[in-house]
Amino acid sequence: MSNNDILDMYIYETNTLLEQLESIVLDAEKENTFSQDNVNEIFRIMHTIKGSSAMMEFDTLARVSHRIEDMFFLIREGTMSVVKDEDRPALFDIMLHSVDYFREEMEKVEAEQPLNEDVDSFLGNINSLIAKIKGEEIPAEPASKAAPAPAAEAAPTAPAPAQTTEGSAEFPYGLRVFFDEGCGMENLRAFMLVTSVQGFCADTDFTYQPAGVESDSALSEVVIEHGFLLQFRSEADRARAVPIVMTAGSVHSYEEQNYVPAPPPAAEPAPAAHEAAPAAQKAAAAPAAPSGGAQPHQGQGQKESLISVGLSKLDQLSAIVGEIVITEAMVTGSPDLKGLHLDAFSKSARQLRKLTDELQDVSMSLRMIPVSNTFQKMNRIVRDMCKKLNKQVKLTLVGEDTEVDKTIVDSIGDPIMHMVRNSMDHGIEENVQDRIDAGKDPVGEILLSAQDTGSEVIIQISDDGAGVNDEAVLAKAIRNGIASPDIEYSHKEILNFLMAPGFSTNAQVTEFSGRGVGMDVVKSSVESLGGSVSITSEQGKGMTTIMRIPLTMAIMDGMEVSVGNSIFTIPINNIRSSIKTTEAAILHDSVNGEMVKMLDGYYPVIRAKDFYNLPSGAEKIEEGILMWLESGDCSYCLFVDELLGEQQIVVKPLPAYVNNFDIKNYGITGCSILGDGNISIILDAGDLYKATRG
Repeated sequence: MSNNDILDMYIYETNTLLEQLESIVLDAEKENTFSQDNVNEIFRIMHTIKGSSAMMEFDTLARVSHRIEDMFFLIREGTMSVVKDEDRPALFDIMLHSVDYFREEMEKVEAEQPLNEDVDSFLGNINSLIAKIKGEEIPAEPASKAAPAPAAEAAPTAPAPAQTTEGSAEFPYGLRVFFDEGCGMENLRAFMLVTSVQGFCADTDFTYQPAGVESDSALSEVVIEHGFLLQFRSEADRARAVPIVMTAGSVHSYEEQNYVPAPPPAAEPAPAAHEAAPAAQKAAAAPAAPSGGAQPHQGQGQKESLISVGLSKLDQLSAIVGEIVITEAMVTGSPDLKGLHLDAFSKSARQLRKLTDELQDVSMSLRMIPVSNTFQKMNRIVRDMCKKLNKQVKLTLVGEDTEVDKTIVDSIGDPIMHMVRNSMDHGIEENVQDRIDAGKDPVGEILLSAQDTGSEVIIQISDDGAGVNDEAVLAKAIRNGIASPDIEYSHKEILNFLMAPGFSTNAQVTEFSGRGVGMDVVKSSVESLGGSVSITSEQGKGMTTIMRIPLTMAIMDGMEVSVGNSIFTIPINNIRSSIKTTEAAILHDSVNGEMVKMLDGYYPVIRAKDFYNLPSGAEKIEEGILMWLESGDCSYCLFVDELLGEQQIVVKPLPAYVNNFDIKNYGITGCSILGDGNISIILDAGDLYKATRG
């Protein structure tokens, strides 16, 4: 394993632990206490970060995590009763500050920038709180980092030392450690254990087997099979290391072993009275069983194995699968096959199509992750802003398990954060009495929800605040020169001004708004993902921002249609039905143009040939076909020449220079390569409808 791989693993594991830590602290703050399970988990997290940081030689990170670990050791031993009520807000603040500190340092590690060496002030705050917990005078400077950690109750008790010939007379006192089954990276966990022992027991002289675990991932198998052996010069040294082993992450069990020299070959058979000794020795040498009697590494209780894969590899996989889809379409749709009746080939082609469909589904599912992590991060935003703005607001999360492409999840974090901040700063009333007078709950509410519609995910950020003041927005738009005082604007048009570049209704620049960076950033970010943003608001009742974002940007099911010599693809999820009709069924409305009755309603008809100014295509309704499309709250019929068939297609982005012509406003979202090499334009049903409405 290369150094880069080890560093990537360290960054990934640390960031994952920080997410867990932040979630624990935020939940505990609502209860104003840490449960004993919380305390044990935070102790474990800090111990892991400390050990891995020390292994990577990030000394400041190891120092800070070590001191927090010391603090939670005190809390764990005395329960939360040792922290006075008046000191608990400071404890929560310090822990969230710690999360921020470690995240900032992780960003520096990723960017290969030097870490912040000045942590004395931060350590001083931690030490002050530790002193309060102990009931001591506040120390003037950071305490020594070498305080040994006492034993934890979580790890199993070691049996009496076994006698073994493995080891050496120089280091006769052994400690064999077994890690949790399936924990992964056993070689690095073993080396982290070494660094932990070195950190806590600086004067302890010891060695370990197998050597080289820090650089050879193949030794993970040896550690899994035989355990990891620490060997000490004295029994006292081993005793000091036992608590470290007991509190280490992913340690399943351990046993003490004492080295004894191998006896010389016996000249004659041993007396019968001693025949049982070897069996007893073997039994003593077996690793300690956990409570319940299950032996480690026996495969009991099958667990799903998980591995981390770089996003670039998933991108490469998606690209290859896309090319396979295109190639499959080229083979099965080859012009050379027209007019031929090949039953065996047709059967094989159907099987190939089935397998490529399954391959696409699997490759797409690998990239799909829930939006829960992104949503959970908003808890911290709301918490911090409540304190700084002196507002009482609760955040309600709905649909956290909705899964979206990893690339999209990473990209929507900032837009969602901006809108949550917007609701906190602009939406929720500053004066609680104003809410009470309006018949509202004194505690404001922000609702963040996600819904999977099959082709897209709909994310809504709504608040029950004051809503948008149309007059104030219009006045600001006129001052900015994006609106005219001589024109009467509708409520929807006024709301759209909020998404104009540099638009902000805040009169003063604050930490959260008023810098001219407004919803245009949200709009451009979402549109870059192929999505759209809309706003609804009712004054006095609140505001809702709706983001519609595709689930994935790689492969989709589409219906190919023709208009003259042009081919278009319409997402299957937007199609309700298709019908043949006559001119007599078409109504002509002075406002909406052509209309057609479908089931219990009348819907506008959009002629693709006329809208795109195509040179050829069906003119009479009887010559073509109507496709009833739906997207969000818009429903209409698209008139095309004929349906060519359903096809799974690979979505290809259009060249940048084409996007300069604002083609999204013409309902075009991308293109695809067909089996015969032609290009099919992919239509966005929602954008196409909006484009025809002006």
